[in-house]
Formats: sequence, C-alpha cells, structure tokens
Amino acid sequence: MRVNLNRVNQDYLFEVENDNGHKVLLDNKSKKEGKVEGISPMELLLMGLAGCSSIDIIAILNKQKINPTDLKMEVVGHRHPDKVPALFQRINVHVKLEGDISPEKVRRAVSLSFDKYCSVAKTLEHTSSIEYSIYLNGKTI
Repeated sequence: MRVNLNRVNQDYLFEVENDNGHKVLLDNKSKKEGKVEGISPMELLLMGLAGCSSIDIIAILNKQKINPTDLKMEVVGHRHPDKVPALFQRINVHVKLEGDISPEKVRRAVSLSFDKYCSVAKTLEHTSSIEYSIYLNGKTI
C-alpha cells in the first residue's frame, strides 16, 4: 500500500493519490487565513474508521445473504484539547442500518467489525476509546 502527496499551492493544500489514481485534498482546518479547501488529516482518520467498519459490516452481512437497503454512519472524534499532539481520546460512532435484518445479526456484524476486523479501529484503540450505538430502521437496538 502506497500513497503519494503533492503540494497544490503555497498554503497548506495537498493532494494525496493512491496507486489506483483516487485522490483526496488535504488542508489545515485550523489555519487563520484563507479558505479551507480540503479535509484535515484527523477528519480523514475518522472517515477511514467509518469506511473500514462499513465495508466489514456489509461483508459480514453479505456472507449471510443479507444486503441492507442503507447504511449510514456518524463518527464524532473528541480530542485532548490542551495537548500536543491532540490525539483522539474518545470516538463515538452511530451506525444506522435499514432493511429486513434481525437485530441480533446487525449487533453481531457491528461488534465483529469494531472488536475484531476493522484495521483502522484496531489501530485507533491504542490511543482512544471507540464507543458505538446501533440503529436499525430508525430504532435503537
């Protein structure tokens, strides 16, 4: 796995590209002047967590011949406000699924993802607690 980063302007804007040619713009969210034109690296970590666990959840359910009609996640990272580096101390994830799925199968898929399979979650858990809540068809389970 490899990515390449290139500086785009004379400010903090960077373009990161993977081997498949997919690109992401990174920027300094806390800069004092100018427009923020990209994602902050810490936001990208939260996006990686959401993407990794979503892929796991769908894969686990698909192996059981279950395909949710929708999956959404809201991920909120809480950082140490007065420390440098400002690591995440707690991450809250709200997993929202829709479809004809038993709550037990959804709970198992989400649990397996965060507790066993998601490489991003397993990396982040060394510095942060990751808590998740699950909603199935609009109801907390």
